[in-house]
Amino acid sequence: MATSTHHPLGTSASPTELDGAALRRAFGAYPTGVVAIGALHGTEPVGFAANSFVSISLDPPLAAVSVARTSTTWPRLAQAPVLGLSVLSNGQGTLCRRLASREGNRFNGVSWRATSEGAVLIEDAALWLTARVRATYDGGDHEIVLVELLTAELFPGVEPLVFHTSQFRELVPHE
Repeated sequence: MATSTHHPLGTSASPTELDGAALRRAFGAYPTGVVAIGALHGTEPVGFAANSFVSISLDPPLAAVSVARTSTTWPRLAQAPVLGLSVLSNGQGTLCRRLASREGNRFNGVSWRATSEGAVLIEDAALWLTARVRATYDGGDHEIVLVELLTAELFPGVEPLVFHTSQFRELVPHE
């Protein structure tokens, strides 16, 4: 006996065979924050934006990020003793797209600071974290990077950038 699934709002959905495009659309239904990951390479900042950042553990303090195996930036960052993780804020969508670009100088015109350990942090972010790579795992076409969190600096009142259905969105409090 076949059953049909109905959404509470009265619309029904049918399962779709998954290919890369279908899976990207499906994952796009899940809103995420965006994290800029950066460090100094010599005296120059290197980094990229990722929306695959997730908290893992409070004790010990761990998080993970997924990095495409095709990334040419990650091999340089992976060697850094400490990474800066900046949760981008609402209004930093253009900056996010620049950090996600494969062309040009990603940090041209970007306000950033480096810690004494070489972690690069983006000014006006909602949260700054510093971390060191603890382990890496096979994640198919991505590498899953487990990081140990070292420091956190939260900026109360600064709303995070939210990425949903390939667009940047604002959070609105539910009343």
